[in-house]
Amino acid sequence: MVPLTLTCIVFTLFYALFSSVSGSSLLSDFHVLVSLKEGFQFPEQLLNTWNTSNFSSVCSWSGIQCHRGRVSSLDLTDMSLYGSVSPAISTLDKLTHLSLAGNNFTGTIHITNLTSLKFLNISNNQFSGNIDWSSYSTMDNLEVLDAYNNNFTSLLPLGLLNLKRLRYLDLGGNFFYGEIPRSYGNLVGLEYLSLAGNDLRGKIPGELGNLTNLREIYLGYYNSYEGGIPMELGKLTNLVHMDLSSCDLDGPIPRELGNLKELDTLYLHINQLSGSIPKQLGNLTKMVNFDLSSNALIGEIPIEFINLKRLKLFNLFMNKLHGSIPDYIADLPDLETLGLWMNNFTGEIPRNLGRTGKLQLLDLSSNKLTGVIPPYLCSSNQLRILILLNNFLFGPIPEGLGTCYSLTRVRLGQNYLNGSIPNEFLYLPKLNLVELQNNYLSGTLSENGNGSSQPVNLWQLDLSNNALSGPLPHSLSNFSSIQNLLLSGNQFSGPIPPSIGGLNQVQKLDLSRNSLSGEIPPEIGYCVHLTFLDMSQNNLSGSIPPMISNIHILNYLNLSRNHLNQTIPKSIGTMKSLTIADFSFNEFSGKLPESGQFSFFNASSFAGNPQLCGSLLNNPCNLTTVTSQPGKGHAVDFKLIFALGLLICSLVFAIAAIIKAKSFKKNGAGSWKMTTFQKVEFTVSDILECVKDGNVIGRGGAGIVYHGKMPSGVEVAVKKLLGFGANSHDHGFRAEIQTLGNIRHRNIVRLLAFCSNKETNLLVYEYMRNGSLGEALHGKKGALLVWNLRYKIAIDSAKGLCYLHHDCSPLIVHRDVKSNNILLNSNFEAHVADFGLAKYLVDGGASEYMSSIAGSYGYIAPEYAYTLRVDEKSDVYSFGVVLLELLTGKKPVGDFGEGVDLVQWCKKSTNGRKEEIMNIVDLRLKVVPKEEAMHIFFIAMLCLEENSVERPTMREVVQMLSEFPRPSSSNHPPAHRLEKQKPCPPTFIQDLLV
Repeated sequence: MVPLTLTCIVFTLFYALFSSVSGSSLLSDFHVLVSLKEGFQFPEQLLNTWNTSNFSSVCSWSGIQCHRGRVSSLDLTDMSLYGSVSPAISTLDKLTHLSLAGNNFTGTIHITNLTSLKFLNISNNQFSGNIDWSSYSTMDNLEVLDAYNNNFTSLLPLGLLNLKRLRYLDLGGNFFYGEIPRSYGNLVGLEYLSLAGNDLRGKIPGELGNLTNLREIYLGYYNSYEGGIPMELGKLTNLVHMDLSSCDLDGPIPRELGNLKELDTLYLHINQLSGSIPKQLGNLTKMVNFDLSSNALIGEIPIEFINLKRLKLFNLFMNKLHGSIPDYIADLPDLETLGLWMNNFTGEIPRNLGRTGKLQLLDLSSNKLTGVIPPYLCSSNQLRILILLNNFLFGPIPEGLGTCYSLTRVRLGQNYLNGSIPNEFLYLPKLNLVELQNNYLSGTLSENGNGSSQPVNLWQLDLSNNALSGPLPHSLSNFSSIQNLLLSGNQFSGPIPPSIGGLNQVQKLDLSRNSLSGEIPPEIGYCVHLTFLDMSQNNLSGSIPPMISNIHILNYLNLSRNHLNQTIPKSIGTMKSLTIADFSFNEFSGKLPESGQFSFFNASSFAGNPQLCGSLLNNPCNLTTVTSQPGKGHAVDFKLIFALGLLICSLVFAIAAIIKAKSFKKNGAGSWKMTTFQKVEFTVSDILECVKDGNVIGRGGAGIVYHGKMPSGVEVAVKKLLGFGANSHDHGFRAEIQTLGNIRHRNIVRLLAFCSNKETNLLVYEYMRNGSLGEALHGKKGALLVWNLRYKIAIDSAKGLCYLHHDCSPLIVHRDVKSNNILLNSNFEAHVADFGLAKYLVDGGASEYMSSIAGSYGYIAPEYAYTLRVDEKSDVYSFGVVLLELLTGKKPVGDFGEGVDLVQWCKKSTNGRKEEIMNIVDLRLKVVPKEEAMHIFFIAMLCLEENSVERPTMREVVQMLSEFPRPSSSNHPPAHRLEKQKPCPPTFIQDLLV
């Protein structure tokens, strides 16, 4: 009995002692978690289960799991936390699972002494510094280390070589630099390795071929390696996914990759790989996604690829491949995407292509393909995108496409297609773009058989330069979303249907070079978004409907070569945005209006209208026209005298110009007056020495710019104002002098002096060695403007404009903000320049109405274009366009097809969402911080608001640009990656550039 009692007592004491120790350990874990919570910042109620007044509730807290009285798992994934992570986290020494992923933690993080830890995920945060922790040797149980998408900036850590059980390693999306250590080939337990999206250089080490357990490897995206793909990677026989895209690899594709029999995805796109495609890749019978696009590969598609029966994505576009497209490609049962564009493929498109019923995207454009379009491309209504433009295809458009309800984009232009357009094809419910231009299509356009009131999603239709005939369908009004309707160069006849007024979104309408007759329907005035209207070279008659003046933003109007008559409506002169108009070769009569925009049109715009009179035409209306037969001789004499007069005047002007040029050089410095705005070490003679043809560095509407070097070594830019004299317009000269002479700001170009005599005026500026931002972005130097430079230029130029708007009294509106008027010095510091269009705004910043459009196409604010109402918010709009230029590297106009500018393209390509910024960012940029890019896009969209009142001030723009938490520059400046998730291969980049 006694022994039993003693045993019970001992057991009770042991249990009490164990419980005490266990409670003490859980208490210490509780204090660590409280310490962690104090470093966190988070929305209210997010961690409301973390009751810091009751340590015994720890194991029921959200994200916490316990085992044997200790915290074993801390999982705070995607909880919108931010702030810092306390080093005390390493005191949770029984943790086996730790995840802080998907938050916004900043600062450094250090993990040590977690000997039980198996899973560590700190991905998708803002951690910085390095992760070469000294305590890796104590973490020998660690199997997963995921640090993807942070701001770590260092060499790749070597300490993790101690992690003998490591199976998963993701260091991608950071700023690790230097070379991939050869010793990484010793991590033989790895099944997953990602180093993509860093700043790695050097060669890919062949030692990585020792990682024979690898199933996935990602080494590309923003890394830039020397040399090619090591053949040793052919030893990775368990590999399922290989992504070495976009990392400057060159040389041939190793045939040893044909040994990777388990591979289902091979991404080698956007490199500089050369040579032919190895036939051994035909051994990869489990391949699903295969992308070798955007390289320099030659030769033919190997016949051995007939074995790749599982292919869904097959991209070889933008190479130098030739030969025919193998017939077996049409028999691939699962093929969804086929992109072979921009090669040299010949022969016919495989006839059975699409018959398997899964084809969704097909782009074979810009090859040398012949034959007809296969009839089965949309056999199962899966085909969404069909692009075959710029080939030698002939024959009809397959009738089956007329019932392909899945189609969204069709581009078949620049071929030799004939026959008619299938019925209902243009009215397909999902179709938004159709290009059939430059073919030999005939027949008529059918009415919408689905009901004339049913809207159609089409936003661009180009049927120009074909042989289409018959009347325009009344169901044109169904195209209520269309922005560009191009029907020129056909044989359409009959009247223009009044239903055309239903195109209330159309911006460009081209009906030229047809046989349309009847009157211009007054309903055209309902197309209030038109900027381009061309009805020239038809058989139109009657008068111009006055309602056409309701189109307040129309910029281009061409009604030439018709049979229009009566007078030209005076109301057209009120269309302030109309800068180009052509009424020539019609039957207009009466007096030509002279008010408003008419004073800006050339006389040639009214040629071929003998009954039209007015001072602009040198045909005064108060003279009676001589109609008798003898009068013809007088008319001939008059024309002869007039021609001789023109010849004499031309000779006089030529002689005067020569004399003027000689006098400019011969006149000594004594005839010139120089006014300086600061202390200078040059004379008028020094300046005049620069003004010669060999020194010309630019020409503009206001003058010629010369580069000069003064005796002291100072470099200057000298602008010679053209056409400036006592009786001529000053081309903004006085405004520029008045404005610049009193300005002192780091980001405003400095006017050093100006020189003048009775005939010529010279402006002397500080010289900007790197020219204009426009030249740097859109010229050969574009790729040199890395992201950090672009962001700095955005801030610098914004500060310059902010000074003009907010620190000058009265405030100054530039009126011609554009990338060509932002100059860059030797350090790429931005300076706002060219105030030839600047105006002082008085009355506390009240807007001013200008007499004509001033500015540059593509930068002009909407209200300025059609009301000429200008204030500082017009500059803000133009600056928004400049921000888009910095983001995209594209010009404001010219790269997107007629009628589409940079603003429209960016909005459409991103759906107006900053999260889709990757769709528009300049492809030449290798390192792009997604958050910063989204931030700039967001600011640009604010600047580009249609309503000027909703745009920010330049002071607010500077504040928004400057307040973004950007890391300080260093030898390896941190910046986030463009791609937050694992990047997908490019499929139809070409199609984004419509």
